[in-house]
Amino acid sequence: MLSKKIRNFLLFGVIAALFAAVGYWNISPERFLDKPAVAVDEHAIDYYAINAHSLQYLPDGKLQYEMTSDKVEHLKASEVTLLTNPDLQMYRGTTFPWHVQSERGEVNPDGTEVELIDSVRVARTDERNRELIITSSRMTVFPQKQYAQTEQAVRIDGAGGVTTAKGMKAYLKDGRMDLLSNVRGQYESR
Repeated sequence: MLSKKIRNFLLFGVIAALFAAVGYWNISPERFLDKPAVAVDEHAIDYYAINAHSLQYLPDGKLQYEMTSDKVEHLKASEVTLLTNPDLQMYRGTTFPWHVQSERGEVNPDGTEVELIDSVRVARTDERNRELIITSSRMTVFPQKQYAQTEQAVRIDGAGGVTTAKGMKAYLKDGRMDLLSNVRGQYESR
């Protein structure tokens, strides 16, 4: 009888020791230590296009804008789209578009904001064949709002002269510009 008690005790002891060992192995202290975070590559591209061409139409069917770019790259982490040599014709439903160009561009995830970088050029020829050219090193364009702005130096060639300033807000739909500071003008008399 005593041997039966010892045998049961040993059997339960071995089973308990096995459970303890398996439990310790599954809930080892290493599991609670901080694991290094997986590094996210902010510059990882999940898709790209070469010689991209895009058209956007207004609700009434008129052309809002036409854009081409040598290369389009979409960053996976930030959802920002990078453009190489973007060329944008902003028609706004009219026959006289604003022609926007730069060396590089960045489009925010929902496409409402385009940051133009390096050699930015915005030009328009109106119905009376008058040309207006705006140049800057950097400019933010909001295509749906038909609005552009910069805090950088800007040069405006047109209307018989040259105007320079630091910073600009351009309301492309109205053809109106607000120059923010250090405004200088040189005009030809006729």
